[in-house]
Parts: sequence; C-alpha cells; structure tokens
Amino acid sequence: MKLTPATQPTIYFIGVTTSSSMIMSVFPKWAKFLGLHDAVIKGIDLKLHDDPARYRDVVNFIKHDPLSRGALVTTHKLDLFHAASNLFDEIDFYANLMGETSCLSKRDGKLVCHAKDPISSGLTIDGFLPKSHFNKTKADAFIIGAGGSAIAISWHLMTMLEEQDRPRNLFIADRDPVRLDHIREIHAKAKTTIAVSYHLVKSADENDAIIAKLAAGSLIVNATGLGKDAPGSPITDAALLPEQAIIWELNYRGDLVFLDQAKAQHAARHLQIEDGWIYFIHGWTQVIGEVFDVTIPTEGLVFDEISKIAAHASGIRPQ
Repeated sequence: MKLTPATQPTIYFIGVTTSSSMIMSVFPKWAKFLGLHDAVIKGIDLKLHDDPARYRDVVNFIKHDPLSRGALVTTHKLDLFHAASNLFDEIDFYANLMGETSCLSKRDGKLVCHAKDPISSGLTIDGFLPKSHFNKTKADAFIIGAGGSAIAISWHLMTMLEEQDRPRNLFIADRDPVRLDHIREIHAKAKTTIAVSYHLVKSADENDAIIAKLAAGSLIVNATGLGKDAPGSPITDAALLPEQAIIWELNYRGDLVFLDQAKAQHAARHLQIEDGWIYFIHGWTQVIGEVFDVTIPTEGLVFDEISKIAAHASGIRPQ
C-alpha cells in the first residue's frame, strides 16, 4: 500500500482487489457527464480484516491530503470504522447506528463518516416494490444473509416504509452466529411492529424450509454474496418459491445461481425478479454525490442516462 499525495481531486475505492472492479472504467465516464472533468478514482487494496494501523493510515492520509476528497469503502466497512472512528470529525446517524463506514467525505475541513447502504438499498427497494405491496398482500420478507447489506435492507423494511405497508414477518438467516447477534443488536434499536425471527442455518435446505413458510407475494433477498464472492446459491433447486414473490439478487454479475433458480420458476410462479444493477448505481452515485458535493438525481432521465453510461462503459447489459 503506497499512498501518494493526490494531484487532482480524487475519490478512493477502498477494497480488496479494486483494480479489477468495473467502477474503474465507469467512473471517468460518469465524471465527464457530471461535470467533474478533473476528478479521478484510485483504488486502495487492503487485506481482509487488516491490521488496524493500516486502516488508520488510510484514513489519516485522506483526512490530511488536500486533493483527496473522500472514499467509498467496501468489504472493510466494519473494520475501518472500529479502527479509525476517533479520527472522524463527524459520524452520521446510520454510521453510528450500524458501526460501519461506507463513505468518507470532507466538509469545511472536517472528515465525515457516512453509512450510505440504508439510503441506496431503500432507493432500490422503493423503485421496484409495487405501491402498497405489503399492505395489499400481507406478505413476508426473508433476507438470506446478515451482513451489512442485510442490515441496511432490513432497517428500511422495518422503519422507513409506512407502518401499514411493512412486511407481516421478517426472517433473517445466516451461517454465522456473530453476524446474527450483531443484526439483532441493531434491530433492538428500531421502533417497529414487525415480527422478526433470526435463524442460524447450516445448509441451503434450511433456507428452503423457511421459504416454504412464506406467504404469497413475499420478498426474498440473496444478501449472502453467493454467486459473486463465492460460488453457489443459498437455496437448493428444490426450493418452491411463493406465488407472486419478489426475488432480489443483490449481485448483478458472476455465476448467479440464485437468479437462475428464480428465472426457472418465473412463469409458473408469476415472480417479479430483480438483480443488483440499480443497487450498484445507487450505491456509487450516493457516495460520489457526497464526496464531490453534487446533487445526483435518484430517478428520471438523468439517472437513466447514468445507468446507460455505466452499462456501456462496463460492457454489461443487465436484463
């Protein structure tokens, strides 16, 4: 890790293998479209659960380097927050609540820590969820995985939707008891009437069993990373998805087995299927807007053009 002073306004992508990310080809096109003509993106690669001193070095560098404008943080959200939280001049509500950092920005000489996932996931859900869906269907929600994305999505379902239009029941499943304990602690701070249950699962069959309990029209989310970060799916081919269910695969590229399983039942079960493409767009544009202090629309013609630019620059044509 070599940190050299920026020579032009710079946003950093703090991850593990950032050079291979498609944002490296997308950002220059977005910057031109948004009028950020001299802005650049640079990757900072850190090991999983790296030495806290390295996280602090990165934060101190961004904080004190004049043209380093901020960062998007992935993978290291929890570790970076815990290692460097006393270096932040301000911490926003969601970052404090969830104990994580997904965005660093600067305002008036102050380094600000943000957690943007609750906003970007909420924008995505509100964009594809039919109006008054849960109020009309009395359906449930099942989030497979209990990591950062699951925390953000569940918080939106529990607190940000109108009270009468929240899921009847919320099921959370994960293989890691520590993650389940963490999400349970955060949920304890929510004011909600939703019945929430937490399930420590060891196999895809156990997720299938939860799916069998769900009402028609339920929302099922793959928040495990399986299909992108690791091969496979959190459910088996034998899982029978609820009639008229809404299936959300958070990934948009990779060997998306979960998405393929849903597509195989699409016609017979009358499913609505969503991938992670729009979530990716919201995730990055929320951070870019914060870092460069620009307003980026979250819908409409400008947002559609931003999505088209990303699709063209990356070579991806999401279905």
